[in-house]
Amino acid sequence: MMNYVLITAARNEETVIRSTLESVAAQTRLPDRWVIVDDGSTDHTSAIVEEYVKRHHWIELVRRAPRANRSFAGKVHAINAGLEQLEALGAHFELLGNLDADVSFERDYMEFLLERFARDVRLGVAGTPFTEDGGYDSTRDSFEGDKYVAGPCQLFRFACFRDIGGYVANPAGGVDWIAVMTARMKGWTVRAFPEKRFHHHRAMGTAERGRVAAMFAYGQKDYYLGGSPLWQVFRAAYQTTKRPFVLGGLSLLVGYGWAAVTRVPRAVPPDLIRFHRREQTRKLSAVFRAMLRFERVDAFRLP
Repeated sequence: MMNYVLITAARNEETVIRSTLESVAAQTRLPDRWVIVDDGSTDHTSAIVEEYVKRHHWIELVRRAPRANRSFAGKVHAINAGLEQLEALGAHFELLGNLDADVSFERDYMEFLLERFARDVRLGVAGTPFTEDGGYDSTRDSFEGDKYVAGPCQLFRFACFRDIGGYVANPAGGVDWIAVMTARMKGWTVRAFPEKRFHHHRAMGTAERGRVAAMFAYGQKDYYLGGSPLWQVFRAAYQTTKRPFVLGGLSLLVGYGWAAVTRVPRAVPPDLIRFHRREQTRKLSAVFRAMLRFERVDAFRLP
């Protein structure tokens, strides 16, 4: 079976990282190496990781100097530091996993994904849907679908990771999304397999802000990642039915509008924007056709 390594960028994760450490240590197929990069934590993150380094020879801890604030570009720099450590260790691997420090999953989770890679040589990025506290399930509550792999747990064929140039250090976010979309644009298969789930222990985007502020930031991100205005109106309307009711959808729409009015520079090249908008148009068409036929919309399996 194929071999794999993991990299985790961790910053002030003392309340959640132990769950991630326990999940990986219990896997039926362990990674060859797991490099955890402490990205300038000011809490006990490193001390917790060191407990597991002493127990498991395949876990490595890399410490980076503290920085002023949380940044998605900082996460990319931390992942690159992990790659440098793997190179220094002389690690040879076929699959590379980017794993957040606040997730957990079943014992056979990684083995399941390894089997999927072995079956399909064009599978470039694989993962699964995820759940969060409060009942969130990405198969039901997101329109990203089965051709998108969420950022907290992404497993790459390393040839694909090299082909897309790795992660783009964009300070405002969208790092994981850009990687996945670029892989698909380049012809790699990207798949989230619904047979499994991972649990995300902190709602995405809320590490240092509340839910409404996070939705505003997501709206801004939707603009600078090239999302279409029509899709954004549809997404905001849908979000008003989710917690925080009404406010979430309004914040999403206002964030997008604010970014458009202030002409926030877009973080992706024109060809990726065109690719993204074509997909959004296909999804909207499928949704409207289903509505006209009074059929249930399966958000996870939109084209």
